[in-house]
Amino acid sequence: MLKTTQSTQNVNLNELSTIELAQALAQRLAISEKDWHRLKANRPARASEQAAAALVFLLKNQADEALPRLSQAVGWLDKSISAPPCPTHGHGK
Repeated sequence: MLKTTQSTQNVNLNELSTIELAQALAQRLAISEKDWHRLKANRPARASEQAAAALVFLLKNQADEALPRLSQAVGWLDKSISAPPCPTHGHGK
């Protein structure tokens, strides 16, 4: 049964363009609002999100959009950037 499922998935994947696959990956790796606080400082999650977005732009021949996202991904991995504080916390009181 697993073999049938894998074959079905492969056929479906083969029907998608490279850009569609990259967009699906970027959507899967994007950090949602509900997960933002939990994952905002998770370096692998943030780097993956940025690298997948960069791949979409690269495949669309938009290197000027891909490059800053790749730089962000590298920054998360080499720890040269950190998550900014949440704008809704720490103000006022």
